Amino acid sequence: MFVTQDIVLRFFFSKKKILYKDFSIPINSSIILAPTHRSRWDGLVLTMAMGRRVTKKDCRFMVTKSEMKGIQGWFLKRLGCFSINQLSPSLSTMKYAIDLIEKGEQLVVFPEGKINKYGKKLVLKEGLYRLARLAAKKTDSIIVIPIGIAYSKISPKFRDEFCLSFGKPIVMNDYLDINVKEFNRLLNKKMNQEEKIALNNVGR
Repeated sequence: MFVTQDIVLRFFFSKKKILYKDFSIPINSSIILAPTHRSRWDGLVLTMAMGRRVTKKDCRFMVTKSEMKGIQGWFLKRLGCFSINQLSPSLSTMKYAIDLIEKGEQLVVFPEGKINKYGKKLVLKEGLYRLARLAAKKTDSIIVIPIGIAYSKISPKFRDEFCLSFGKPIVMNDYLDINVKEFNRLLNKKMNQEEKIALNNVGR
């Protein structure tokens, strides 16, 4: 944390904006963070905004298997990441993610499923909703937080800026009767709204 937040982020980016607006950090709820995914920096900047120093909880990232290879994989593991096979998720990985939710940890799921560098319109993956539905059988206090992340350049360069904008939390209990496509349309809309706010704050 000292290396990534106090050294790397501090010196690489010239300005850092985190817009919580009317958002207050939930204390007694299980949290699933649902951010847009535009850069490999996303994990670090999200940890600055919602990591242990802010919420007293670590961010646990669900990422693809391809991202967990080599030196990058070694580093990601130490940031709290674990991998999932999107085409055929293992029962052990699903159980691990559900246990994190049940225990009130902060699970980070990128609903777009991959880095979407240019912000193209994508159909969100179904994993987040399915995990939340399964976890809802064990705990009734799950919230999903839509987050927009933006950088002053499409590919962040030294001394660029970043902004995170937090949207109004979605209480899962209110959406257990709709199907995954309807939920993803709602989530996608809220993520895009927050990203537009973030983009405006970095001059794009």
